[in-house]
Amino acid sequence: MAITGDVLARIALDAGKLIMDIYEGDFDFTKKGDDSPVTLADEKAEALILSALKEADPGLVVIAEEAMAAGQTPEHGARFALVDPLDGTKEFINKNGEFTVNIAIIEHGRPVMGVVYAPALSRLFVAEVHNSAWQAGAAPGGEVPVERTPLAIRKAPDAGLTAVASKSHRTPETDAFLEKFPIADLAGAGSSLKFCLIAAGEADLYPRMGRTMEWDTAAGQAVAEAAGARVLTEEGTPLLYGKRERGYDNPHFIVYGDVTPA
Repeated sequence: MAITGDVLARIALDAGKLIMDIYEGDFDFTKKGDDSPVTLADEKAEALILSALKEADPGLVVIAEEAMAAGQTPEHGARFALVDPLDGTKEFINKNGEFTVNIAIIEHGRPVMGVVYAPALSRLFVAEVHNSAWQAGAAPGGEVPVERTPLAIRKAPDAGLTAVASKSHRTPETDAFLEKFPIADLAGAGSSLKFCLIAAGEADLYPRMGRTMEWDTAAGQAVAEAAGARVLTEEGTPLLYGKRERGYDNPHFIVYGDVTPA
């Protein structure tokens, strides 16, 4: 079975069901070596996703957050997958609903396919190919939706831009960057939903002036770029993947909708 957008959606919906079963009960969390939190939901969802990807494409190498935290760094070629089974663990622990399942397929450094699923919000975003993405409402564990809305960035509003910024990682550098643009509104969102708000035409600009890992951003970037957005570093170059020499972390980056880079 080849991996398609529908296959990724199916895997994400199943992972979302497992996550919500834990979310709706009592759960504990521990701290990883970098002091970030991890829950049973992270670990169980990653195991489900890895198993499902292996069944769909046995030769696909997967870089996954919890496996990496455990010291498992597999060798990969030009095509591989990046998985964050529960992006926004802090949002999960705080029970604000803004956490996502992220799965992306990378080819030659570019995210060419991906899914971002927010199970608590029943919002599903899928990048089928580099220029085609859709969103739909989808219940955790439910069927892959047939009714879908194409994703496309909006024309920059004459009244000013809506910027989206991290709720938990806001920095003075972010504020300084935003001063270069005519910002009319500032929206907050957790996890990879920030990419998806731009893809859905609900926001125009997302600067991230803080550390992220490749598995945090690849699926969201796939969705945003398939909807017409650009994801660039501060130097104006594309944000690329497979940066083994950096330990798979990202430089600062900006997601532009219909906005000219500063």
